Amino acid sequence: MDKTAAKKLPWVESPDGYLDRTPVLQFAMTSVLFAFWAIASSLNDILITQFKAVFDLSDMQTAFVQSAFYAGYFIVAIPASLFIKKTSYKVGIMTGLAFFALGCFIFFPASRLVTYEIFLFAIFVEAIGLSFLETSADTYATLLGPKRLSTLRLNVAQTMNALGLLTGIMLGKYLVFQDSNLHTEMQKLRATDPQKAIEFGSEQLSRTLQPYMVVMAIMLLFIVLFAIVKFPKCRPQTKEGDVAKATLGETMTYLAHNGRFWRGIAIQFIYIGAQTGIWSFTIRLALNISEKAGAPISDRAAANYMIISYIIFFVGRISASYLLSKFRETRVLAAYMVIGFLILVGTAFIPGMTAVWLAVIASLFLGPGWPTIYSRTLKTVEDRRHTETAGAIIVMALVGGALLPMAQGALSDATTMQFSFILPAIELLIVGLYFMSEFKRDKYTPKQLKAMAEGSEA
Repeated sequence: MDKTAAKKLPWVESPDGYLDRTPVLQFAMTSVLFAFWAIASSLNDILITQFKAVFDLSDMQTAFVQSAFYAGYFIVAIPASLFIKKTSYKVGIMTGLAFFALGCFIFFPASRLVTYEIFLFAIFVEAIGLSFLETSADTYATLLGPKRLSTLRLNVAQTMNALGLLTGIMLGKYLVFQDSNLHTEMQKLRATDPQKAIEFGSEQLSRTLQPYMVVMAIMLLFIVLFAIVKFPKCRPQTKEGDVAKATLGETMTYLAHNGRFWRGIAIQFIYIGAQTGIWSFTIRLALNISEKAGAPISDRAAANYMIISYIIFFVGRISASYLLSKFRETRVLAAYMVIGFLILVGTAFIPGMTAVWLAVIASLFLGPGWPTIYSRTLKTVEDRRHTETAGAIIVMALVGGALLPMAQGALSDATTMQFSFILPAIELLIVGLYFMSEFKRDKYTPKQLKAMAEGSEA
């Protein structure tokens, strides 16, 4: 970087792309992006319940909502990373915001046509934008400050994810759901007046527009804000001061020999499948168990379980951020995942509404999962020229959220919704075992790492 230009900036970029300090405004704006894809994700949980009732779908068919959502991530992540490499993280973020807004707009014709496939296409376009956002922001957040704090920084940014989940479910509860059980109402209407059932279903689908109108307006506002504010490039430099680059082929050749990287990808795939499965079917679990007990609750009442889940998730993320600042991350994550496994075993086998509450409590132990696996996997890529593409491949692991909930839905159709929670339980156990296997590589506490960094600077 030119020395004159560097003096005008409140940060200094090191040769590996990290900054000497964290720029507060830029980090805050990047962190808010984490709320945006969380809003979309939690609205999917609302849509699953709404679509099951209106389109009369099986549990496996409702999982196509998550399949369309995470398929967009999987397909676009590598092209997004190449685009970011040619432009910048900032341009990648603005592109993601634009596609997200477009996906929200497609909900307008989808609600008029009353076709499940059009809704899935709108969700897919949304996910294209979110793939650009995650591919940019997940990696960018790790770079916006000193390297030794990269995992902690990503966990702090991810707290906005929890707030986004809460925002999305609240929008769904009050703008989409009504104070009734839509599934029961639709079944009665189909049996007595099929034409009225179609009209009523169309009316209910039109309600899905309202939260997406709000989200679209916010996306357009943030495109303007990102256009105005100056952001650091956070790109690795050559000795001559130029941006160091690598082709896709060079990156894939480099990564091919990195076994720890691919193991992290597999674990991220399994983890996100577990998280998505738990959240996708918690509302359905509450409706299902209450109906079997002879005291069916309304859709809005069932949504309360997700609201509490996301509040608990937020608490879990905050507490995890604190624990990660004090203790070795592998120990913290192994404990969280194993406890989550035990709780979900209870969800699968304990009768009554207790099972629903256990599914809710499991969210407490999901908080640090995604960001810690992401940051830990990205750290295995020591040559920073490959950062964007490596980050994109980690984002592609989100396809686990498309495939594993479908497997859970199929298990639910074959057995019961309650028993299907044994699948995410097993998935969390696998993630916990992965972190146990990493104990030997995690030798120092954050305090010891800080002392070592200060000693090397001295």
